[in-house]
Amino acid sequence: MGSIKVMDEVLANKIAAGEVVEKMMNIVKELVENSIDAKSDEIKIELIDSGTKMIKVSDNGVGMDKDDAILAFSRHATSKLSSLSDLFNISSLGFRGEALPSIASISKVVLKTANENRGTLIKIEGGHIEEVISSDLQKGTDITVTSIFYNTPVRLKYIKNLYTELAHITDYISKMALSYPNIKFTLINNDKVLLKTDGNSNLLKVIYEIYGSDVSKKMVEITGENDDYLISGYISYPEMARSNRNSITLLVNGRVIRNNEIIKSITDSYHTYIPKDKFPIAILNIDVDPILVDVNIHPTKMDVKFSKMDVLKELIKETISKKIKELLLIPEATVRSNFSVNEVINNNKINEEKYEKPDSEKVLVKDLTEKFQENFSSKIIEEYEINEEKVIYGEEEAKKEQLKLIEDSSNNSSKMKKIIPRGIVYETYIIAENEDGMYIIDQHAAAERINYEKCLKSLSNPNIEKISLLIPISLEFPPNEYIIIKNNLLLLESIGFEIDEFGSNTFVVRSHPTFIKDERTKEDILKIFEIVATKEDFDKEKFIDHTAATMACRMSIKGNDYINLEEAEYLLDTLSKCDNPFNCPHGRPTIITYTKYDLEKMFKRVMD
Repeated sequence: MGSIKVMDEVLANKIAAGEVVEKMMNIVKELVENSIDAKSDEIKIELIDSGTKMIKVSDNGVGMDKDDAILAFSRHATSKLSSLSDLFNISSLGFRGEALPSIASISKVVLKTANENRGTLIKIEGGHIEEVISSDLQKGTDITVTSIFYNTPVRLKYIKNLYTELAHITDYISKMALSYPNIKFTLINNDKVLLKTDGNSNLLKVIYEIYGSDVSKKMVEITGENDDYLISGYISYPEMARSNRNSITLLVNGRVIRNNEIIKSITDSYHTYIPKDKFPIAILNIDVDPILVDVNIHPTKMDVKFSKMDVLKELIKETISKKIKELLLIPEATVRSNFSVNEVINNNKINEEKYEKPDSEKVLVKDLTEKFQENFSSKIIEEYEINEEKVIYGEEEAKKEQLKLIEDSSNNSSKMKKIIPRGIVYETYIIAENEDGMYIIDQHAAAERINYEKCLKSLSNPNIEKISLLIPISLEFPPNEYIIIKNNLLLLESIGFEIDEFGSNTFVVRSHPTFIKDERTKEDILKIFEIVATKEDFDKEKFIDHTAATMACRMSIKGNDYINLEEAEYLLDTLSKCDNPFNCPHGRPTIITYTKYDLEKMFKRVMD
């Protein structure tokens, strides 16, 4: 007898579940897509403990009769494909016929469905149908999933914390609401409503429900088309750029997808308008003949292949770039009151009187210190992507040269010998010297190292000093980011924030750590919150280090910011007191050294 056998259907479904069901969001996704395919205009998702204990999806769609309801839990049973040609012309969200049997094989399912007022109730446990009876449901379908992974316990080890699971689900439902503004979505977790849309087909209103009023006011509609594609949606003004790509929603014929090439095309359209490490908020729907796309790439159906990708990317860039130029060429007029104008004039007069006759020849150390503290806190710099190939000195060679700069003090700490600035080139690099040699210092990298250690010390202090705000700052986030931030409020409080929840998806900040300066308070706080929102699992030390490095970037003077020699000397003196004066927090060198011997060798004053 041969050793090859046909697998039992339940076993096959459990194997398929490994691809279809990775987390709670996958179950919600498959059930919601079925509801949309059933022509529902109202879908309700109810969760207990982020779906780990219960997921229930209810809709008012066409429902199923008894025979179809039973057959729906058979593998590869679908109403959406009838022939091979249909596979190349898919217009529905589901089509594989794997989702329901896969979900049922690793959970307990109760299905209620009604077609033409005839209701059916089916109970399934571990893939086996236990009971089929009549139901009192009048219209649509209710499906309740419990005891998820009860018969495959190893899968439970891959389930992350409840906030992470809930954030994934909320993010997905938010994207579906953006994809189908004509459908009323309600998402509830532990009896708390997290998201609710009214289904009135107004996409901008859905954007408001998800991102809040500040974002929705800065969104602009776009449309574009060519012979193959029609694109539509909303993009944000450049000033609304975010630090992650989670706020870019891509839709193809109503299907939420992932595609890095399209995301890159969108961000490239903002070239020179936003920093290279920022991403706009965008909702882009692509309408295309189904024959030009292949959604049959992965069981999740989120990866899509386009047959004319270059044509699509060109259309996206052209449409978005044109709209951005229109926004910038036609600025919105601002009407100021007389009081505002007078206030500006008076402030300018005060500043002119205060700095009318500066003594540029004699700069007091106290004044210089204050000036640099102001410069370090108020000037924004660009963040650099560090590549080992960009480092001029190799690690070992750099260490050898840097050792020449070290001298032991009485407390065994390492300090640089004093170096004297002699000039500045390209308004970026300080040329300096001491008895050991000549030095080239990157003024931004040096300032960044100083501010990094300052921020790190402040953030690591268990008794961190705070500044109370006279007017609290309100920050609104999309539901999925709000959930992650809420899960990490204790972390934020431990570094000096006092935060209250306020209304839906909004936090009120009442105090902040002292290293955040008044000039850019809201922007700096928002940046820290965005760092939290992009992380699911936290190591506090890594978070503090990342935050310190990011804030140091924002606080520091840039290349091409003019400083004079007195200011350069203060900068170098301060740098010499750092624990590590030789690298910025991103790993770039602050100092390049030419010893006296190196110079004499280059000019052939000495020979090997």
